[in-house]
Amino acid sequence: MVYMNVPEIEARQVPDDVFLLDVREPDEWQAGHAPTAVHIPLGTLQQRVDELPAGVPVYVICKVGGRSANATAWLNHIGREAVNVAGGMLSWSAAGRPMVAEHGGHPFVA
Repeated sequence: MVYMNVPEIEARQVPDDVFLLDVREPDEWQAGHAPTAVHIPLGTLQQRVDELPAGVPVYVICKVGGRSANATAWLNHIGREAVNVAGGMLSWSAAGRPMVAEHGGHPFVA
């Protein structure tokens, strides 16, 4: 696979009021995610792209940054504005950013 240069931001620098797209698998999402994130697994993104807002940047996150970089490259390729969150949820958690779990337990990065 050829990787394009994609716009990237550190997890600690992501503004609070952005559209944050989490492209991880359902079990990863359920374990812990950003409270305001929207979950669309990478494998379904092409079919569900219309669920993303048009005209605003989409910040894309996964576990470590690889899947989100692919999603960011594709979104930019089709004319959307997307920014990869470097280091993914591991960096998000390490930066002390808020997280929630789907079942009310202690959130963690799976």
